[in-house]
Amino acid sequence: MKIGFDGKRATNNLTGLGNYSRSLIAQLAEFFPQNQYFVYSPKIKEHPQIRHFLNLRGIQAELPDQPGLLWRTSGIKKQLSKDNIELFHGLSHEIPLGIQNSGIRSMVTIHDLIFLRFPKYFGRIDRFIYKLKARYSCKHADKIVAISECTKRDIIEFFHTDPDKIEVIYQSCDDSFKSPSSEKVKQDTRTRNNLPPKYILNVGTIETRKNLLTLVKALPEIDPDYQLVVVGKRTAYTELVYKEIDRLGLKDRVHFLQNVPFDELPSIYQMASAFIYPSIYEGFGIPIIEALYSGVPVIAATGSCLEEAGGENSLYVAPFDHATLATAINGVLNDPTLAEQMKIKGLEYVQKFDTRVIAEDLMKVYTQVLSSHQK
Repeated sequence: MKIGFDGKRATNNLTGLGNYSRSLIAQLAEFFPQNQYFVYSPKIKEHPQIRHFLNLRGIQAELPDQPGLLWRTSGIKKQLSKDNIELFHGLSHEIPLGIQNSGIRSMVTIHDLIFLRFPKYFGRIDRFIYKLKARYSCKHADKIVAISECTKRDIIEFFHTDPDKIEVIYQSCDDSFKSPSSEKVKQDTRTRNNLPPKYILNVGTIETRKNLLTLVKALPEIDPDYQLVVVGKRTAYTELVYKEIDRLGLKDRVHFLQNVPFDELPSIYQMASAFIYPSIYEGFGIPIIEALYSGVPVIAATGSCLEEAGGENSLYVAPFDHATLATAINGVLNDPTLAEQMKIKGLEYVQKFDTRVIAEDLMKVYTQVLSSHQK
């Protein structure tokens, strides 16, 4: 089978959708080496992580034969036909225009429809473009992959899509989070990043939707022996967070890290006493999976898909209830038995997101899409 992928994110982004794309393709190449995997991208970023991905056996990068602004949306079809691609998978909300008339089967992954659920967090032009691409893809792709039941419900609600056209296939995380780091690696990571002896952790872009402000408001009521470590890219919202930190006199208790090398993240997770993720809305919540694999208790927000990611033995509170959040965090920090139970049960639960399981589920869908066409 020759499978093509929209590889723009895989070959250029080092977080979020880039990690999802690389991980998914790499899993397929590992567990189903009999197939060929073509990664189409207008350009390729020079970075060790991306270079390693593209050097994996069975994966082939493809740059435009005829570069142009419309290559991803239209021109790519000629290249797909020339390479005899049987199935094209758009990994981030879009497929080429008219691919349904090309004889090539197509699938699209929809991560979330947050731009429709919470439009105030997005610019008008961005909302228009995102909606146009997602709606077109959901209408014309042969099959839709939703990364959670929550996202599936949103697709049905906003685009009136037939539920039978949507398959829920969860995400996993990079395998580096699934093995304990050595004590030396941990201590080296602690020294390089000036990490405190005891800390709770938050990972993700510092933006309004991720709701770091609520965690900062909870911090004065949290055991003072613990500091807060925040790993993530800063946005304009960060200024609001800084102002709240100043107002509450918390400068010495909050540590911000950005541009952290990817290979240091597992150790940062593993040394945390708890992982806190008060995000207002997510398509899935990969950081929760990373935390559970790292053996860290998780406390997250209700209201979207985070219960799907964290399972019944993680704790959940309303997104803006900082008092209840503080109580939940203290409960974990001050009760070793509860913390240990959350670690053990969380690690058991997260096995449902094992890379082999996800790769097998996806390959079943690929096979179904192609076999239904051949009939």
